[in-house]
Amino acid sequence: MGKVILDISISLDGFIAGPGDNQKLPLGIGGDAIQSWLFEGNLSSFYNDFFKLTEINKKVFDGMIRETGAMVVGRNTFNNVNGWEGSHPIEGLPIFVVTHKKPRSFTNGKSTFTFVTEGVDSAIQQAKKAAAGKNVSIGTASIAQQCINLQLMDELNLHVAPVLLRSGSRLFEGLEKDNIKLKSKQVIDGKSVTHLKYEISYE
Repeated sequence: MGKVILDISISLDGFIAGPGDNQKLPLGIGGDAIQSWLFEGNLSSFYNDFFKLTEINKKVFDGMIRETGAMVVGRNTFNNVNGWEGSHPIEGLPIFVVTHKKPRSFTNGKSTFTFVTEGVDSAIQQAKKAAAGKNVSIGTASIAQQCINLQLMDELNLHVAPVLLRSGSRLFEGLEKDNIKLKSKQVIDGKSVTHLKYEISYE
């Protein structure tokens, strides 16, 4: 049975994007440093040679993709990256977009997008079905917060960049529950990043 996993790059002070994120600057001002680990090596990802990684970072990244069967994101992320021009970097991965209103149009490409207007819970259930036993990956802060608030999240995979952004989009700003406990499952030191894996405990 697959898990619901937050898999996201984050600054040391808790931001997943710098201030002013938009279509021209999807990661905001200074936010590119958060994901620099994806492009600082000389090994191509098995899944897309767009990503250039070191040996350790490639093992983490490709291992994550290998276990992922679907992804859930928010409408703001979808808009900021212009729907990945219709083709998400991981070919064949079904994408579920949580939104209040379906877009009138968007670029068609190789990816399959499903726009879910019934809320996060419905999106997760649909994604689990599409994932066919693999993990459902959460890639945006707002959806992650909602999943944790609804106790739908199983694990956190945080790729922590050694940078302090000081402002921007905070990953855990909208949590409602106090004293959420995390159990450390893995720590891997890579180039320009530390990969942390936690199991969430709801009590």
